[in-house]
Amino acid sequence: MIDFYSAATPNGYKVAIALEEMGLPYQLHALDLMANEQKQPEFLAINPNGRIPAIVDQDNDNFAVFESGAILLYLAEKTGQFLTSDPKARSQTIQWLMFQMGGVGPMMGQANVFYRYFPEKIPAAIERYQKEGRRLLEVVDGQLQKHPFLAGDEYTIADMATWPWARIHEWSGIDISGLDALKAWLDTLAARPACQKALLTPAPSDATDEERAKQIRGMVTR
Repeated sequence: MIDFYSAATPNGYKVAIALEEMGLPYQLHALDLMANEQKQPEFLAINPNGRIPAIVDQDNDNFAVFESGAILLYLAEKTGQFLTSDPKARSQTIQWLMFQMGGVGPMMGQANVFYRYFPEKIPAAIERYQKEGRRLLEVVDGQLQKHPFLAGDEYTIADMATWPWARIHEWSGIDISGLDALKAWLDTLAARPACQKALLTPAPSDATDEERAKQIRGMVTR
């Protein structure tokens, strides 16, 4: 059994997808980020950085893993799924996983902050992160023009990591017009039952976009 600590965010959904795709039994522990539950001592004992997601593998002496990319690698290696043992293909998957971890997530995350959450509108910052987010999605689109999935012909943890971020491009204010391969890939993954289930693990709030932005604004600026 895996104890899965998460919230309704792209980083949390990455791990939810993996758990569903791999068929691993897990217990969801949904944290209220607005109530600062991720900063409480109980959770900091699992992840000293105070961020979701994190897991505790009960079947491996209650081994804790934090950072979404590290969790995906751990689960793939645990199950032998979605990460091949072929050295070159394995490296391709890890390269695209790191591309998401170091690029797509952070840049789109900053686009969200300055476009949606930050109380003061700073046009230069908004433009900088939206343009970089668009550029990174163009890189994804270029790869998907040549292959059905990010690491090649097989669906891998790299796709699981990138899809939850790429799918919220509108929330980041990033236009993906002309990126037809990216759009097709977004639709392909959206049709997967595991991805559909993950977006409800945990379920997002029923707040309006403005209400949600206001809630997150308070968390970002405190």
